[in-house]
Amino acid sequence: MDLDSVPQEGNATLGGHRKAVYARDAQGRMVIAASRGWEAEEIVTSHAVEALQAQAEAARSRVEAGLASPLEYWMYARRMDVGLLAQSTGFWRWQVRRHLRPEVFSRLSAAKLQRHADALGLPADLLKRLP
Repeated sequence: MDLDSVPQEGNATLGGHRKAVYARDAQGRMVIAASRGWEAEEIVTSHAVEALQAQAEAARSRVEAGLASPLEYWMYARRMDVGLLAQSTGFWRWQVRRHLRPEVFSRLSAAKLQRHADALGLPADLLKRLP
């Protein structure tokens, strides 16, 4: 995109901030330009956030029914999925999926719980229960 066509429509999900995008200047070089975002981006971001909120509420129901560990709820509430949580904790994906099972989660060591808590930005004791 050309420098003078960088979208400046505004995007409520950016909270008034600007973001950096690449654009081509008059000499044909790629430069970084500030953008306030655009409507299509806002719509897509809003839908993604709504989907994660729905997943968090579904996970809450599964935790309350004893079918999932509180880790599953917190993972979605913090806008993560299995892959991102695995990458953030250093666990393999299959290990994270195992930790989502309540019987496995209840036996996790303090060190493993702390790794999850650090990745989610929560105290370890809060990770063991729903808000």
